[in-house]
Order: sequence, then C-alpha cells, then structure tokens
Amino acid sequence: MENCLFCKIVRNELPSTKVYEDDKVLAFNDIDPKAPTHILIIPKKHIASIAALEDEDCDLVAHIIRTAKQLAAAKGLDNGFRLVVNTGRDGGQTVNHLHFHLLGGRAFSWPPG
Repeated sequence: MENCLFCKIVRNELPSTKVYEDDKVLAFNDIDPKAPTHILIIPKKHIASIAALEDEDCDLVAHIIRTAKQLAAAKGLDNGFRLVVNTGRDGGQTVNHLHFHLLGGRAFSWPPG
C-alpha cells in the first residue's frame, strides 16, 4: 500500500534500525520502546491486520512467529518474552499494517492495561 508507514519502511523510503530481514519479513527496533527489547516484526506483504488475514497467509504468520522465536533467542530472552499483536482501534493498533511486538528484558504483569 502506497501511503502505509510500514510499507515505506519495507521499501527503504523511511529509516529504521533493522535487526532482521529476509524475503518475507522485516524486523526493526520500535522507536518508542516499552521494554529493553522491543522489536517490531512485519510481513513485507501489506496485510492491514489479523482481521484481514487470508487462508493463504497462514504460512507467513508461522514464519513471523518462528522469526520472533529466533530473535528472542538471539537477544538472550531466556527468562521469557511477550509477543503482542494489536488488532483494530479498540485493540490498540495504530499502524494499519500487521505487526508483531516482541517485548522482553523485563517482567510483565497481567492484565497488560
């Protein structure tokens, strides 16, 4: 999508601090971190949210979760981490491009707020 913030990052039209990239996903540090480790993992394919996923996207979502697992291990998040996907305005989604927040490096409480 042309005006999507994360699509612009994928196309290198906007800067990011990349921590991982392959042909399907891009992972970069969040500009407003909520934990010592706060990485956004996004598909390079524009998908607005979980609500917009198609059956054909299941392998892509599995790939994102595997990527999150690998990044968590690489960042030494041995005591645990949180993987969050906000969906829609009431769910706290602020960028309409599917993205997973990998948070770690501190203890988290429940409910999240």
